[in-house]
Amino acid sequence: MTGADYFPTLRTKIRSMRTESFGADPAGARMERIRRSPNFVDGTFQNPVGARTRPSGSTLEFAKIYFQKEQRARRAPTGTVPVHPTTLADLAAPPATGLRLTWMGHSSVLAEIDGRRVLFDPVWGERCSPFPFAGPKRLHPVPLPLGVLGPVDVVVISHDHYDHLDLPTIRALAGTDTVFAVPLGVGAHLERWGVPADRLRELDWNETVKVAGISLTATPARHFCGRGLRNQQHTLWASWAVAGPEHRIYHSGDTGYFPGFRDIGAEHGPFDATMIQIGAYSEYWPDIHMTPAEGMRAHLDLQGGRPHGVMLPIHWGTFNLAPHAWAEPAEWSRDAGEEEGQAMAFPRPGEPFEPSGELPSDPWWRGVSRPVAPSWRSPRTARIPDDAPQRDLDLAGDR
Repeated sequence: MTGADYFPTLRTKIRSMRTESFGADPAGARMERIRRSPNFVDGTFQNPVGARTRPSGSTLEFAKIYFQKEQRARRAPTGTVPVHPTTLADLAAPPATGLRLTWMGHSSVLAEIDGRRVLFDPVWGERCSPFPFAGPKRLHPVPLPLGVLGPVDVVVISHDHYDHLDLPTIRALAGTDTVFAVPLGVGAHLERWGVPADRLRELDWNETVKVAGISLTATPARHFCGRGLRNQQHTLWASWAVAGPEHRIYHSGDTGYFPGFRDIGAEHGPFDATMIQIGAYSEYWPDIHMTPAEGMRAHLDLQGGRPHGVMLPIHWGTFNLAPHAWAEPAEWSRDAGEEEGQAMAFPRPGEPFEPSGELPSDPWWRGVSRPVAPSWRSPRTARIPDDAPQRDLDLAGDR
């Protein structure tokens, strides 16, 4: 075999490893639209503030921490996570105040807003992985079967990582009449999985679409994308601002802290409730996920610099994705909320609540977790100066 023969054969073998769960790369008219985006520069989507997306520091040191037996134990609950047994009765009656949130675990949230139902980042699968036999597995069951959830007006996807975009869940929802609102480029995955093109609303940052009388705006986030063995940064990541006739809510997706939260709040807030990523952070990737302190600062920025509305911490408790202790994100978010005087909601997975009603506040995780060290960082220290230098985007493979 010649060298020329070898490389096509190698490419064929690599392509054969891409199971359907890897999705599809944007092409044709979709790729042309991506190239016209002001956020697509030098062949890739760029962050609003420069970010390192590869883990920093020593890979060997990280591996020692991540796989050491004692460290693995602290990253998991010590017993059965108390999931709320969500029933049809919980969701049948409309919310008395017009706004109800049900955290299903990780970043999956059902938002019932002004008579409409919005489902953010639904992940009902057992693993957030392209393979059914490997990858992070659920630490608690889903609170209810997807088929029991009832009709959904719009499914909103923040980005295409496996813990936010789940093939079996999308396949199930593709058989309904729901509309999908996704960041630019992500529609290629959904079309491959059976979602008709006429039910896709694919948005660039700061674009808005109306669905069933509510407005959905894709807003900037500081993260990255990719599902394949080779990440080309050809699908966008986003946070989302959703406005109904009476209420406004915000879902952060995955993001590092950046000053743009203030601009999002000024344009689309203040919000009755925010759903903020506060888990899976690490000093090895400080730019692309927020700590609880940074999550609190982001919420306050979104609300014009003062406590307002309700903050629901998300992106924790369901999958083991970082070296921190399992319950640390919730415990430290609770500390941050008390320090700032900010109303917080800590529901069990599947427990509905209305932000203007009685908030779930019981620290339920303490019954199934090892002791967590007190938080050491004030939320006020967790911000990036406006004049901070922007680092070049480091294109990364998936993690």
